Amino acid sequence: MTGSAQPLVLVVENSPSDPVGRLAEWLRAADLRLEIVSGADLPADLAGFAGLVVLGGPMGANDDVIAPWLPHERALLRAAVSSELPTLGVCLGAQLLAAANGGRVQRNPAGPEVGAQLVAKRGAAANDPLFRPLPITPDVLQWHFDAITSLPPGAVQLASSPGAEHQAFRLGRVAWGVQFHIETTPATVRAWARGDAAELADYDLDAIVERAVRVHDDLAETWAPFAAAFAGVVRDPASANAPDAAPDDPIAAARAALAAEAGAARMPLPMPGLRHDDG
Repeated sequence: MTGSAQPLVLVVENSPSDPVGRLAEWLRAADLRLEIVSGADLPADLAGFAGLVVLGGPMGANDDVIAPWLPHERALLRAAVSSELPTLGVCLGAQLLAAANGGRVQRNPAGPEVGAQLVAKRGAAANDPLFRPLPITPDVLQWHFDAITSLPPGAVQLASSPGAEHQAFRLGRVAWGVQFHIETTPATVRAWARGDAAELADYDLDAIVERAVRVHDDLAETWAPFAAAFAGVVRDPASANAPDAAPDDPIAAARAALAAEAGAARMPLPMPGLRHDDG
């Protein structure tokens, strides 16, 4: 770490299409300094950084030809986990965290998840410093075509949804991955919808975008405190308890609500064709 009273966090923007957005505001408000870099400008190592945040992008977690910096990025994520550097992966960032540490990322068998939806906390979230305070079915913003189909060895599942089983997980003591987005602005979502209009031609994109824009205040209410909790772990990694891998105890009513929410977010039409993940 540097000598500054404000810990320095490396933030990786894998694509201009997915900037750090409101997450930067929340982390700075929690007294962190941010060094924001593109994937192509990754540092050689994590020396001097107190934390790591990896964001999304239009490539897949193993698309090394499209994004030649990904092998190094995965190496940095392995190093962060092994050295217990507080780490947060968002969408593609979560997929990279999983793939770098022995998990599997593939085309999502259930098809794309897009728009404002809910996820359900799992039993282990009750003992997690970031997920414990969240509602049992927090609002999230989904926009991904790939999914984590197998978690890394030792990872603990923290949230799920009918559209993708591994919505959030914890790896080691201070590394978290979330398949959904928490950093977006309405402008970001509108840009994604325009860019993916052909691939999502079977979806009511106007309705999806309208609903996604409306939910942003609710997202901030939930995920700004989450970002502050992550900042607390960055400032004091020793404060994070060990992960709790206790068996999950799903709540039937929550799952029913999730199923209804997922159904409302898309039209009952054939899934779009395959494409690279939008992280």
